[in-house]
Amino acid sequence: MITRHTGDFKWEDVSVLAYQETGTNFKSITRQILFNGLGDLPCQLRYFEVQPDGYSSLEYHEHVHLVLILRGKGEVFLGDSIHAINQNDVITVPPNTWHQFKASRGDHLGFLCLVNVERDKSKLPTDEDLQELRKNPEVAAFIRS
Repeated sequence: MITRHTGDFKWEDVSVLAYQETGTNFKSITRQILFNGLGDLPCQLRYFEVQPDGYSSLEYHEHVHLVLILRGKGEVFLGDSIHAINQNDVITVPPNTWHQFKASRGDHLGFLCLVNVERDKSKLPTDEDLQELRKNPEVAAFIRS
């Protein structure tokens, strides 16, 4: 099976979907499911496109993510620190680790994300979690919820 790239980071017969079904804790981001498990390879490969100044939700979960930046640049909050990310960077998000991706001002951020097909739901921060995270001024300035 071949899924052909049609340009502008879209693929043939692949729908551009909302990032999440509900919520307001993210901004200007879409997803495309490029592979949804087959046989003894029970993983899902997704492409996320974050528009300039957009961001993913601040979350954690029990499953691991493997992320490959395909286009643009931005920043990721991972664990307890913020890192600049650029095209071709690989980010491993360990289990139960806070994370949030943001596109740089004026730039798209596009990345592949590999996860298990069967996985837990993301956990969003509680008010207490946010209070704890915001004790670090750099983190407080970065995170969106």
